[in-house]
Amino acid sequence: MILGTFAGVFLLLVLAALFKAIVVVRQGHEYTLERFGRFTTTLRPGFSLIVPFVDRIGRRINMMEQVLDIPGQEIITKDNAIVGVDGVVFYQVLDAAKAAYEVSDLYSAVVNLTTTNLRTVMGSMDLDETLSQRDSINARLLTVVDAATNPWGLKVTRVELKDIRPPADIVTAMGRQMKAEREKRANILEAEGLRASEILRAEGAKQSQILQAEGRREAAFRDAEARERAAEAEAKATTMVSAAVAGGDPQALNYFVAQKYVDAMQAFATSPNSKTVFMPFEASALVGSLGGIGDLVRAVRPDADAPISPQTSPQPSPPRRKMPFE
Repeated sequence: MILGTFAGVFLLLVLAALFKAIVVVRQGHEYTLERFGRFTTTLRPGFSLIVPFVDRIGRRINMMEQVLDIPGQEIITKDNAIVGVDGVVFYQVLDAAKAAYEVSDLYSAVVNLTTTNLRTVMGSMDLDETLSQRDSINARLLTVVDAATNPWGLKVTRVELKDIRPPADIVTAMGRQMKAEREKRANILEAEGLRASEILRAEGAKQSQILQAEGRREAAFRDAEARERAAEAEAKATTMVSAAVAGGDPQALNYFVAQKYVDAMQAFATSPNSKTVFMPFEASALVGSLGGIGDLVRAVRPDADAPISPQTSPQPSPPRRKMPFE
């Protein structure tokens, strides 16, 4: 009976020892192994055997990348503005032994280290710089925190500011400033548009005046050329008439005068401003002029068919009848 009891107890101890000797480590984790309280090795993910009642599991370390929230805090900037800031830290444990034994509380240490460096970095900048240079703040924090946590077996991959909250009165002032700046830019753009429009309009007027002046110059040149040719023709006709008179043929002069006379009467007759034309001239004088023209034609062409009676001494003009208003 005693032997059976002893055998049962022994079997239970063996089973307990086997149970204590088998360790299964999950993926993404590493366990530290301690023998009599002293670190010996690190157990990787998978199945492992240890010495029961001698070895024990020390720390269970998460080797995956983790996200740690940085609680919100108020920071005084270089220009004495108080802003509220919070952020996040992305880190990964690379050495489980250092993370377990080089720092007492890993998470608290990372939070406090990031908070103090955040105050240092943002406290050395103006409010405008803190609002506009987030990338610079993130890069500086990443460099400082990663270097400080390297002895702990950590790799800080990213440090990001989630929110920067200026005071309400500063936000209101910034809104008014932005509105004034946008109105200023709008006025400048409108003025530049009006200026460009006026310049284009002036250029168009200038080109129009230039083209009109060139047109008037061309027209004046053409008119002058036409008058010159008309004057040349007139001079040539006058020269021919003068030569004919000098040659002993006075009928040529009579022909020249009669032609101008007839042209003048034609201009009177075709004038659109006159419905009734008074002709205060002697009809016999016109007939005499026509007779002179006929003599000139017969002198040039002796075989002319239509005889015209030669010019005689001017006949006395008949008395003119008085008009009722005279």
